[in-house]
Amino acid sequence: MIDIFKEVSDFCNIDIPEETKVPIAIIGAGGIVDGAHLPAYKIAGLEVVGIYDVDQAKAKDVAARHNISKVYGSLEELLADPRSVIVDIAVPAALQPKIFYQVAAAKKHILAQKPMATSVADGLKMAAAVESNGIIAAVNHQLRFDEGVAAAYKMVDLEWVGKVTNVTVEVNLVTPWEMWPWAKDLERLEIMLHSIHYHDVIRWFLGEPNTVFCVAGRTHGQFPKGETRTISSYSYDEGVTALVHANHINRGGDNRAEFRIDGDRGSIRGTLGLLYDYPVGRVDTLEVNSQMLPTDGWTPYPVTTRWFPDAFRGTMGSLMRAIATGAPLRSSVADTVGTLRLVEALYQSMDSGASIDL
Repeated sequence: MIDIFKEVSDFCNIDIPEETKVPIAIIGAGGIVDGAHLPAYKIAGLEVVGIYDVDQAKAKDVAARHNISKVYGSLEELLADPRSVIVDIAVPAALQPKIFYQVAAAKKHILAQKPMATSVADGLKMAAAVESNGIIAAVNHQLRFDEGVAAAYKMVDLEWVGKVTNVTVEVNLVTPWEMWPWAKDLERLEIMLHSIHYHDVIRWFLGEPNTVFCVAGRTHGQFPKGETRTISSYSYDEGVTALVHANHINRGGDNRAEFRIDGDRGSIRGTLGLLYDYPVGRVDTLEVNSQMLPTDGWTPYPVTTRWFPDAFRGTMGSLMRAIATGAPLRSSVADTVGTLRLVEALYQSMDSGASIDL
């Protein structure tokens, strides 16, 4: 099985070749930059030339702790720096489009924090800005680079479970929403900020669904205003289905985060280790049971890296390879418009109580 797993392992490799590395400037000094972007870039040996945040004290604090020599006083100063080949935009989605257009107009390549925008219309304009300015822009959909998920994707690609018939993601968690004060009053919360990861990955696995349906709930006394529990279902041709069930107010103390892919010749099942005690987390687990391989029941795949911070090397590495070699992006701005369209349909279903055709 070790030899059989080699092709899967090669696909999951997130090492960044030295010849593709270019300097990065970062916009945003929040928790995701502090706890995931910068630790990942340090592991990868990437150069961060400077950081900017409207909260200068926060930017200076993050810069000092991560040995970043330059704190820009303005966005204009960052864009004028010839060293900043890639700009990592890591601010809330509602603020991103305006910044994105300025960075694109400066001819800087971009890594945009997911979900990059709050509407399909903005997403389309951002994709057009990429095209018109001749830059390369990726979106930080790190779950596509999480080793357990990426390995499962490659197993599906190799047809180890035959034709996929269903994908299910189920998470039942205590999520510390207080970590993101800016999210407290958002009307659209759970899908836009959390389950968008799963919806994006399901699109990656299965493509665009025909129809989606979503219901949502809130719990008395919860910190944020928006929905904290969602159940979303998809239908595809030939009876193929998908389901995402996410609950963030788990008072039982038994966090659980699982995914499963069923096919007509086998199944894959795994866990998302990060979510068992976020943001510390643990390594994912992954197992495959295949009629196409010499597996004896459920056979484990040896996952060795983590969603946080390791998968952030994947998104940045993909962008750097695309700049250096023209290789396709795994999560481009143009592709993310499809994820925004799916998210919008789920909210339409949530609000109307009806299924939405895509």
